[in-house]
Amino acid sequence: MLPRALLATAFTATAIAACTPPESADPAQTCPAPLMQDLIGEPLAAISVDDLHEPHRIIGPDMAVTMDWNPDRLNIEHDADEIITRIHCG
Repeated sequence: MLPRALLATAFTATAIAACTPPESADPAQTCPAPLMQDLIGEPLAAISVDDLHEPHRIIGPDMAVTMDWNPDRLNIEHDADEIITRIHCG
């Protein structure tokens, strides 16, 4: 039987690993956000939702979104004036 301190350490390490994105995931290979940075500052209408990479999210101000990590997901954030403020993977 494992001592309690060792068991607690193993549990904590497992819990932390479950919340950390995998190091092997390279979002640049699947998520096009790095290639879309020139759209920051442009109106949201500059992109065609039908042509966007799947999966994707359009995130408005004060909009609730899940915090799950998906390295392939494209996230496009905009402000109240529908100006693109951030484009990232995750």
